[in-house]
Amino acid sequence: MEKIFGFLGCGNMGSALIRAATKAVGGARIRMYDPDQAKVKALEEECGAYGVSLEELVKSADYLFLGVKPQVMPSALAPLQSLLKERGNSLILVTMAAGLTIDTIRKMAGADYPVIRIMPNLAASVGEGMILYDTKNVKAEDVEAFLESLAYAGKSCALEEKLIDAGSAISGCGPAYVDIFIEAMADAGVSLGLTRDKAYLLASQTVLGAAKLMQESGKHPGELKDAVTSPGGTTIAGVLALEKGGFRHAAAEAVIAAYKRTLELK
Repeated sequence: MEKIFGFLGCGNMGSALIRAATKAVGGARIRMYDPDQAKVKALEEECGAYGVSLEELVKSADYLFLGVKPQVMPSALAPLQSLLKERGNSLILVTMAAGLTIDTIRKMAGADYPVIRIMPNLAASVGEGMILYDTKNVKAEDVEAFLESLAYAGKSCALEEKLIDAGSAISGCGPAYVDIFIEAMADAGVSLGLTRDKAYLLASQTVLGAAKLMQESGKHPGELKDAVTSPGGTTIAGVLALEKGGFRHAAAEAVIAAYKRTLELK
């Protein structure tokens, strides 16, 4: 029997995952609900997915993606408790709310339901996302079907739940750090005479290419760095300038600061 994937909330992340799931399983197996019906209609036209009532969403879905903000989660789940009780363990809840543990979601939902906790990032919208996940009371075949549904969103990485916040400080917050790096390189390029559009193209493609080369070659980033730093050359001069400016330390501190802030928000 083909699984049905339901989405409660069609915001930026919810929409990105809906688009990815549609590519993987087809729009006929996607159900979605959002108070903003304009978002639902737009996705219906784009993806061929089905907008349904909130009640029908809970009754029809095998996986229910909870695409609502953490502070809204209690009020979103409370009125659904009777419907969820009817479904029992036949419905798997998929939470993407930062800072809310699996046990917290179960408490809000009213019972110990099967739960998959994920932390995606917005690059899922272009098929290059990083999705961290952990599960509780979910069968292996159901985890496999879930991962297949998000194959077009990017890569998935299983992490113990206690490590998801640490992982998210890299993959969830990291795009902002990379964007700053790209912007800084482009600014320097403009100062050297490049046009803004060319500078952004050079910087962004360089970051994309370096990441892809590391993943596909399996080489340590230090080894790849050494491969392009000729003795007395231009690259090593730039690398030393980064080291003098504390680039490596600042990048590490950004991840640690983001993690600490996550703990403060719980």
